[in-house]
Amino acid sequence: MITLNNNILRSVAVEVSDFSSEYVGILVDDMIDTMRALGGLGLAAPQIGVALRVVVFGYEYSERYPDAESVPLTVLINPKLTLLSTKQIIVSERCLSLPDTRYNVPRYHEIRYSGYDLNGDYIVRSVNGYHARVIQHEYDHLDGILIADRVKNPRALEAYLL
Repeated sequence: MITLNNNILRSVAVEVSDFSSEYVGILVDDMIDTMRALGGLGLAAPQIGVALRVVVFGYEYSERYPDAESVPLTVLINPKLTLLSTKQIIVSERCLSLPDTRYNVPRYHEIRYSGYDLNGDYIVRSVNGYHARVIQHEYDHLDGILIADRVKNPRALEAYLL
């Protein structure tokens, strides 16, 4: 797992050109295993040192977020986000790459995401709530953005040590 001091977390990931590549399949398996082993809700490829636009997310139940509704396990390659509402809510988030801290960050309540699965099939979903938050968090990693960057007022930064 890559943590804050690694420059890859601050770089923009590149698009995947060959979804059927054996490498991409191995990467996705590793990402899912890592996410589950660490109790995460999602994971972006840069978090394990690979600068590709790939995210995985999904969970039945989360001890970290017990109120979160379940989200189906999803592999999303070359994702795109579209806002469905300008309504934002301030939420408390954690990140596997910033262990032992929690930040209060704004997230859009409703979004649409699209991208491709491992078979190259196009996925498009309109979501809200926790599901929308998870994909926004992972998508940020693809653009080199961390949750601390999303804090609206740096003077009021709340980082809770866990």
